[in-house]
Amino acid sequence: MELASTSGGMVVESKSYVALFRVIYLNKDLEQYLKFSEQYSDTLQVEYFDSKEGVLHALEENYPADIILAHSESGGLELLDTIRNTAGFGNIPFVLMVDKLSSEAIETARKHHADDVFSVRFDDGDLITRIRYFKKRQWYVASKASQKISAENTRTPLWKRSIDVISTGGAVLLLLPVFLLIALLIRLDSKGPVFYKSKRVGSGYKIFDLYKFRTMRTDADQLIRKMAALSMYNKVAEPAANQIESNGLCDECVAGNQCKSLLFHDGREICEKLYHFQKDQKAAFMKFQNDPRITRFGQFLRNSSLDELPQLINILKGDMSLVGNRPLPLYEAEKMTTDDKILRFAGPAGLTGLWQVTKRGKGKADMSEEERTQLDITYAKEFSFKMDMQIILKTFPALLQSENV
Repeated sequence: MELASTSGGMVVESKSYVALFRVIYLNKDLEQYLKFSEQYSDTLQVEYFDSKEGVLHALEENYPADIILAHSESGGLELLDTIRNTAGFGNIPFVLMVDKLSSEAIETARKHHADDVFSVRFDDGDLITRIRYFKKRQWYVASKASQKISAENTRTPLWKRSIDVISTGGAVLLLLPVFLLIALLIRLDSKGPVFYKSKRVGSGYKIFDLYKFRTMRTDADQLIRKMAALSMYNKVAEPAANQIESNGLCDECVAGNQCKSLLFHDGREICEKLYHFQKDQKAAFMKFQNDPRITRFGQFLRNSSLDELPQLINILKGDMSLVGNRPLPLYEAEKMTTDDKILRFAGPAGLTGLWQVTKRGKGKADMSEEERTQLDITYAKEFSFKMDMQIILKTFPALLQSENV
């Protein structure tokens, strides 16, 4: 048995070096998630959420999901509408889960622009085949986009490459002790690779691996399943949970043959005491669930933005430049392949860029995706030594602000 690193930087035990598909799974029914996770444990790396807000936050943080599976009764339709109406989320594959597959469910999924619809039990159709198709579709789009943009001169000028190599090369040499210290602390804190890699689309629509320091545990999914077995579904430790399902009464209610504080929940009667017990147990589980995903040292790296340092290696390799347009995740880049937007890939990809400093210079709290795209196109057409120096000088004050550049 050997350790195999996925393209997302996560590590799993595997007999072969086959990358797992990364799945965002939205469902308020935790038991269904546990069954799904067990069913596809050899093929999928599953990130569980019980609210659409949690999913949106993960996407905003550029979690490299290959597909989203969302239950229609757990906010799935609302999540789908938000993603499809938000340009920044792009064309990430979205599968709607329903309790029962029917012509009505299929029509609903079609109207909301889902890529597919499955029964929550996944007993009809081959999910893995569909995910493979979605990935092939992304690579096909990337290939066509690369051909479309090839007519543009996307080579990095010598002056720009010289600045990148001299500045970042010097920074890497100066920060080498910091790199080594962080790498050591990551290995001591948890097992797994030092670096986290995720696919990004850069200049000329070329796809490359963006590096960061790993901040998450590699066995979070297994820990979640184990904790669920010990907490929410442990019949010995939680006899009250059985009572909730059987008669909706706690021990005191049974002894008195009546409930003094009866509630009506989900169409049935339940003792208020047991209702709050069940709610507290789920909250306790969810608290545990969030604990193993990010390592102790990883939390510090994220808060201090030190996890971003390895992107200097990307600059040295020539994947991106110090100044340029933000490299995009595959699903976001896919939506930028129309004739009016693809020119943003004619410019270099960069660590900081025109729209970041323009946003702060105008004091804007936020900027629409259309505004960002237009600024990216402007930079691709007009970038120069003078413009790069102005952006770099404006970036330093931005680093002191709370938002990331």
